[in-house]
Amino acid sequence: MRVTQSMLSNNMLRNLSNSYSKMGKLQEQITSGKKFVRLSDDPVSAVRGMSYRTDLNKAEQFTRNMQTVNTWLDTTDDALDQVGSALHRIKELVVQAANDTNTPDDREKIKAEIDQIRNQLRNLANTKVSNKYIFSGTNTLSPIFDTDGNINNVNEESVEIEVFDGITLNVNIAGKTLFTNIDDFMGELSNLLDDENTLGENISEKLGDLDRLYEEVLTARADVGARQNRVELMANRISSHSINITKRLSENEDVDYAKAITEMVTAESIHQAALSVGAKIIQQTLVDFIR
Repeated sequence: MRVTQSMLSNNMLRNLSNSYSKMGKLQEQITSGKKFVRLSDDPVSAVRGMSYRTDLNKAEQFTRNMQTVNTWLDTTDDALDQVGSALHRIKELVVQAANDTNTPDDREKIKAEIDQIRNQLRNLANTKVSNKYIFSGTNTLSPIFDTDGNINNVNEESVEIEVFDGITLNVNIAGKTLFTNIDDFMGELSNLLDDENTLGENISEKLGDLDRLYEEVLTARADVGARQNRVELMANRISSHSINITKRLSENEDVDYAKAITEMVTAESIHQAALSVGAKIIQQTLVDFIR
């Protein structure tokens, strides 16, 4: 087979073109920090990367959901803590009012404080998070008590928030029953104090009911605390999940700089050698050819 000058030139140009293309690709990888910058460079890795990003976006949404869950549960726990403190103060007032040595004026003062605490408990029942009433079940736009102290038509259905694929957490408690029982008790106690014929022993009998209400509040707080512990476990799981996905995404797309730079230096050396050899093989003029 006869090797012509044209064949040598074409082979040289083709090899130089491939060399330029390889160096250009390596340069893109070093500049961008990615193994590929176009889907056509590595379709399989590109599709895999899209899947990883979808998982990361979901993990970020779950993290935001967890923040909402924490806000609801923390606010609920704080409100119940204040309810417990209020009931503790009510117990002190009941013990004080049960003393028959109190004058009507003394009882009136005790009643006035109890009525104020009752209003405070109604306010706690209407606690909101982001303009949503947390004790109103799924009727989050309606408070348990209206401005006149009447009970609205709310429910005790669970408010569920998704915190992982197929996993939801209940973020509220059965507030209507709890706060209705408390309010009814407060009303009965106020009426007893308002009746001048009420004896101290009649008031003392209310201590048993008060203790039961306090136990209901403690039970509700224990339930909230258990869910807070689970939220912490789920938050750790989501964090670990995000770290694993990020690692796989990096392995799938991020370039190995040491390897890429080494390959770039090698490619440049080969390219320079090819240019040098090609310049010697391909003669510039007819005179050079017949010399």
